[in-house]
Amino acid sequence: MNGRRIMTIDVVTRARAIQLAVVLTAFIVSGPGNAHAQAQDAAVTSTVSAQAASDAAARNAAQNPVAPAISLPFQNNTYYGVGPYRRAENVLVMEPVIPFKLSERWALITRTIVPIEVTPRLAPTVGSDYGLGDIQPQFYLTPIHPGKIFWGAGGQLYLPTATDSLLGTNKWGGGPAGAVLSSHGHWLGGLLFSNQFVGLNHKHVNELTLNPFLFYNMSRGWYLITSPVITADWTAARNDRWDAPMGGGVGRVFKIGKQPVNARTQFLDHLATTNGGPNWQLQAQVQLIFAAKK
Repeated sequence: MNGRRIMTIDVVTRARAIQLAVVLTAFIVSGPGNAHAQAQDAAVTSTVSAQAASDAAARNAAQNPVAPAISLPFQNNTYYGVGPYRRAENVLVMEPVIPFKLSERWALITRTIVPIEVTPRLAPTVGSDYGLGDIQPQFYLTPIHPGKIFWGAGGQLYLPTATDSLLGTNKWGGGPAGAVLSSHGHWLGGLLFSNQFVGLNHKHVNELTLNPFLFYNMSRGWYLITSPVITADWTAARNDRWDAPMGGGVGRVFKIGKQPVNARTQFLDHLATTNGGPNWQLQAQVQLIFAAKK
């Protein structure tokens, strides 16, 4: 009788040991594997999220003129049908953008317009010319944490840096400048505006500049754009005051290695133009985008 009880206890003990071994084996084989897989999934998710955030920051810097990011655009504008001989004029504009954090609430966005111009023959005794135009630094005070509407307010200077009288006014000046924009879904739109007062004598400038812009963002960094620069010369006659191009184009934000790049092109038809002004315009831009300024 005792032998049977001992045998029964031994069988039960062995069964429980086998059951425990199976549970431990399942935990060793399955448990850590699942934990490792979860860690890998979390790492992949984190990498994807970081990549998406980086792409969004690059796109914002490419399209938002008051974004707190360092960038270097090279914009080439070719104007066709300029002057009495209806020749082409070319203006390459470099616009380095550098933000400065003033406090926890405010930042100063600086943009310096540096034009390099090639002008066509304008008269029998006036040939073509090329060189540096008047440099125009811009300053925008903007909140670091804006609401649904982004904005910046400040001013613009006009420096007498033109290498020839045909390439600029070569006088000191300046005036107010501002920016306002908003985004909704795939759309981002806004307006840059300024009015410059340059010189005091008979040869002076009083000019309004309006730069409305509208982006429609698509997948893989592609977007559609319209961004004309409209000017009004208040010193000219009414029928010779406005230059108003209209049109649009396409662009893309992408990376070359780890460097974010924004490239775009536009075709613009000058519906209203000044005397001797262009008929149409082809614009191409390449912009290098760097890390946001902390």
